Amino acid sequence: MITLICLTLVFIAAYFLFREYLVTLKSKERKLKKEYGNVDFAILIPARDESLVISNLLDSIEKQSINVDSKNIYIIVESSDDPTVLIAKKRGINIVYRKDLTKRRKGYALDDAIKEILKAKRHYDAYFIFDADNVLDRNFFKEILKSYKNGYDIGIGYRNTKNGNSSIYSAASSLTFSMINTLSNNYKVKHNLTLTISGTGFYIKGEILEKLGGYPFYSLTEDYEFSLYATLNNLSSTYNKNAKYFDEQPTSFNVTIKQRTRWVKGYFTSRLMYYDKLKKKLALKDSNYPSVYIALVGVKPYILLVISIILYLLNLIFRIISNSIVKVNITSLLLQFFVIIFLIYLVLVIFTLILLIKEKDNLRLNTKMKIKVLFYNPLFLASYVKCLYLALKNKDVSWVKIEHKSDISLEELNSDKNSK
Repeated sequence: MITLICLTLVFIAAYFLFREYLVTLKSKERKLKKEYGNVDFAILIPARDESLVISNLLDSIEKQSINVDSKNIYIIVESSDDPTVLIAKKRGINIVYRKDLTKRRKGYALDDAIKEILKAKRHYDAYFIFDADNVLDRNFFKEILKSYKNGYDIGIGYRNTKNGNSSIYSAASSLTFSMINTLSNNYKVKHNLTLTISGTGFYIKGEILEKLGGYPFYSLTEDYEFSLYATLNNLSSTYNKNAKYFDEQPTSFNVTIKQRTRWVKGYFTSRLMYYDKLKKKLALKDSNYPSVYIALVGVKPYILLVISIILYLLNLIFRIISNSIVKVNITSLLLQFFVIIFLIYLVLVIFTLILLIKEKDNLRLNTKMKIKVLFYNPLFLASYVKCLYLALKNKDVSWVKIEHKSDISLEELNSDKNSK
């Protein structure tokens, strides 16, 4: 009976994936209106208590290959006593103070900043969003503005790692964004699908935020929530591999669990908010139908596969325990159990290898760390099951600030000392 259930779940998962593929083939190229001339853009940086790392981000902005006016940079803090304020004042950068500190999520901080800008009747062609621990390649804006001028509403840069060689956990964590961008978003660009926004290093056209009157995306994963909004409203998006920036990853396993539990909780919360709207949108079968269908399916196929594997393994464990009690030979059952575990691990190792090959030498991981993460990443991916359990178990998963410690400068990143 359990075997039949597992096979049914696998069949349903395969059906979803195959239909996704067929729907993708029907996607049509968007007609984009090209932009010309200078682009007036703002830079938004939520930076509560980020004085240890923000200077390197600001240095990398100052050293861009095109001029960036400090008057168009907005650092968002919660208190005038924050040391980050002094850093901003010395550089002539705008400071935005949070209004309601009971609302402590990134979306609220961005919303406060944009509303303050709009209140001052300041128009920007585009808004860029960065985290305080980011460091930008000197050609970041030069490259990403090409995406804007090509007419895209949303442009996403290439997210690299600052500290991928610091620990096996930071290396595996950096591969999460490789999966989102190098595999998923790169594929979506080729098929004219709406991309998945992940955290930072992207722009949104100013007219979109002006129409919204701010940034009304407040879930635990406001980036994914905005991705669903973009799908619902047919916003064009692109992934620009040449617009590179560097991001810090957690070096502790427990921190990655907390971070990913928040992502999982935010993912399902955002979907709950948009699911009915997307279903109505799907019925219209407009030009963005493939993206809407893929958004509605989400990670269902993978969850079904995981459930089928867990059920099958639990059934094996039950049979092993039962047979041991009645003293029946359990060798074949044990062998079956470990063969399945090994095959799953092997598939994930191959998946990781493909990802590392796709990344080539772009990701800042040295050869030793690549070998380590090749064999560890399957375990890291498997631990998402724990994150899913914690997200479902805990009704109130709160946003917890992750302390940034890496203060690697652009010069140190360019020298690539840590990746040789």
